[in-house]
Amino acid sequence: MIKDFTLVLKPEIAFDEDALHHHIKRLIKQSEGETFFLKLQKRSIDARSKDVKVNTPARAYINETFQDDISYKIPQKDVSASKKAIIVGAGPAGLFAALRLIELGIKPIIIERGKNVKDRRRDLAAINKEHIVNPDSNYCFGEGGAGTYSDGKLYTRSDKRGNIRRILEILVAHGAPKDILVDAHPHIGTNKLPRLIEEIRNTILNAGGEIHFNECVVDFLIKNNEINGCVTASGKEFTGEGVILATGHSARDIFYLLDKKKIAIEAKPFALGVRAEHSQQLIDSIQYHCENRGDYLPASSYSLVAQVPYNGVEKGVFSFCMCPGGIIAPCATEEGEVVVNGWSPSKRNNYWACSGIVVAVDEQDWQKYTNHGALAALEYQKEVEQKACKLAGGNQTAPAQRLVDFTLGKVSQSLPESSYQPGLKSVSMETVLPAPISQRLKGGFKAFGDKMKGYFTNEAQIVGVESRTSSPVRIPRDKETCEHIQMKRLFPCGEGAGYAGGIVSAAMDGERCAENFAKLYA
Repeated sequence: MIKDFTLVLKPEIAFDEDALHHHIKRLIKQSEGETFFLKLQKRSIDARSKDVKVNTPARAYINETFQDDISYKIPQKDVSASKKAIIVGAGPAGLFAALRLIELGIKPIIIERGKNVKDRRRDLAAINKEHIVNPDSNYCFGEGGAGTYSDGKLYTRSDKRGNIRRILEILVAHGAPKDILVDAHPHIGTNKLPRLIEEIRNTILNAGGEIHFNECVVDFLIKNNEINGCVTASGKEFTGEGVILATGHSARDIFYLLDKKKIAIEAKPFALGVRAEHSQQLIDSIQYHCENRGDYLPASSYSLVAQVPYNGVEKGVFSFCMCPGGIIAPCATEEGEVVVNGWSPSKRNNYWACSGIVVAVDEQDWQKYTNHGALAALEYQKEVEQKACKLAGGNQTAPAQRLVDFTLGKVSQSLPESSYQPGLKSVSMETVLPAPISQRLKGGFKAFGDKMKGYFTNEAQIVGVESRTSSPVRIPRDKETCEHIQMKRLFPCGEGAGYAGGIVSAAMDGERCAENFAKLYA
């Protein structure tokens, strides 16, 4: 017998495997000798009241052979002698493009400017402890891309762009916990992602693919308006049937190269702001309506948005990449700039909660940069990051201000303890951010305080700048084929090209580009 349940459970039952099984067995009145297997369909928290519940649809198999519904299998093909595709970038888009190409019988050759996940750690330590930024190996560049060391959240609303379930199954096949298949907001954690990325690398290599680290692309090989490869800083040439360009939102040198070679690109709206840091206990008390969330409820998150006017124009102020039990990380990719982001370990058990709080940036904002053409939004973004660095001391120390002080225009006399390892300097964030951003942020924080009682407090602080929310450049491509509108055999892909926003959406776009590449040129 197969029986479906829609359960509304206490956290101590929903998040305890033994307790959950015992609860279901009691419901079905399991008889002696009956076999039993329980499969969770979904798990989501309902915290609208003080009595927090967990919605848990489940299926029980009683005296039935359980059929695993995971369809993805690691490919066993050997593509070492097959047609080749060059993939620039080993982030989620590039790696998933490679996996899909292998399934389609094509050999992927990945060119990655950064280091493998293990060697990459030394450069992250150097940023945090010594304020040294390696432009090719940092929180944004290296094996796994920005996703490896920036949290591992897998939630996306891009369900029309591809098969989300398939992406999650691929991750599970490479070592991710099966919980990501059922949790409403799945998360792996920065501490677990490196091993998973290594397993994906092994799958690619075992199938006959290639991955070349420490190879930064400096030129493209183009003939008769077709691209078939690239040249790296070491002087090596890599050729194939075409190029999938998956370099991420921070590879400014690639944008400059495309512009120089007159390959069409265009300025793209993005978002800019700060990272707000509260104690996780405070956020829990607001969201769960209690002083202590206990042993079973996960660290709580929030999602906030407000429309705030400036000079008569309303724009959205919204939370972005909220990290419960998280850490603020230094994400600069060059010396002379300060950029922050956030991540959480798998247990989300750090003292702080942090979230990007950002404002939409569009053509109205970068008017004075229009002489830079398609790079106007990029130059706007870069100038803010450089100003943040200069005002905070010229290294990776970040400008910061207590939250209420910021709204009052008051430089904070002291700052709370912070998760940001390179250190903070008390600075008026109004001197760092353009007026349309800072003024809208002030209104946004006040509105958020109305929505979440206790959020608007001087015990919280803002840290700047959160500027790499998405790419400031789009590389235009055909809607159906994903091929560049001008350059044949070039497939702009993922976040850096302007077609994704996170691990899952980037992975789906990587698969889509691989499939179209195969249709056209394999």
